[in-house]
Amino acid sequence: MRGPRGGHHSVDPRSSGATLALDTLRSLYAEVDSLLDGWSCDASTDCCRFGVTGREPYPTAVELAALAQAVRARGGLPKRRSLPVVTAREASERRCALLSDAGKCLVYATRPFGCRTFFCERASGPAGESSRAMPKKEIARLGRAVADLSARFDPVDPGPRPLSKAVAAWNLRAR
Repeated sequence: MRGPRGGHHSVDPRSSGATLALDTLRSLYAEVDSLLDGWSCDASTDCCRFGVTGREPYPTAVELAALAQAVRARGGLPKRRSLPVVTAREASERRCALLSDAGKCLVYATRPFGCRTFFCERASGPAGESSRAMPKKEIARLGRAVADLSARFDPVDPGPRPLSKAVAAWNLRAR
């Protein structure tokens, strides 16, 4: 069977084990979202421009399965209009394929752990705290839980990979 990363996937996403793993992933996401409730960043989609931040999420196999399911449920990814000339700025931005032209995440509820927990230096907490005050130990614990879940979900998976490369391999464009 073809997996969300374009290779062979050892887990049938329709199996009861996969359903349980995806439900567990949603629970872990709810826990991290609750932990970070009230944290925000005025430049909220800068992190979706990997060339701007120099960082990119590396989702695990179970996260990629959840993302692929969410993309399929919305009918695929939109076709992007290719411009004859791409400016140097546009090329250097390296926008996430899951970011709409309007600047919104197409699968926000299913965004990976790395997207949920990445806050730049401009982030602030519910009481105005700086990003240095984030609950890093709790975030790390939840990150390990996602990694452990993914290892059980697909034991032969090679591990997290850049989101942009994984999405490019899906070929889930809207028809």
